[in-house]
Amino acid sequence: MKLWTKELENKAKKYPLCSQENKGKDAKVLVKYFNPYGNGTWLITEAEKQKNGDWLLFGFCHIFEWEWGYIMLSEIQNTKINVFGCKLNLERDLYLPEDITVRELL
Repeated sequence: MKLWTKELENKAKKYPLCSQENKGKDAKVLVKYFNPYGNGTWLITEAEKQKNGDWLLFGFCHIFEWEWGYIMLSEIQNTKINVFGCKLNLERDLYLPEDITVRELL
C-alpha cells in the first residue's frame, strides 16, 4: 500500500504547516495512518515538503494518549511492526471521508 500519493501531495499543498493552527479539533484531516495490529493512530492535518524531499507532517496522534505533534513521512513509511515474527507496515485509511475533521474521528 502506498502511504503517500500524488493526490495526498496535492491535498497537502492546501494545508501547509500552521494553516489550521487555530482550528483545534475542527481541523480537516488530510490522511489517517494507523497500526492495524495495536496502538497507534496519526490524524494528519498539515504537511510541508522539505528540501530533502521528505514531508514534515503535523496532526493529532495517539500511541499512549492523544497529543498534537510532528512526525516525518519517512518515519511513518519506515516503521515496522513485529507480529508473530513478521515485519509489517503501518497502513493508510483508504476510506477516509473528504473534509472530515479530527473531532469527527475521535
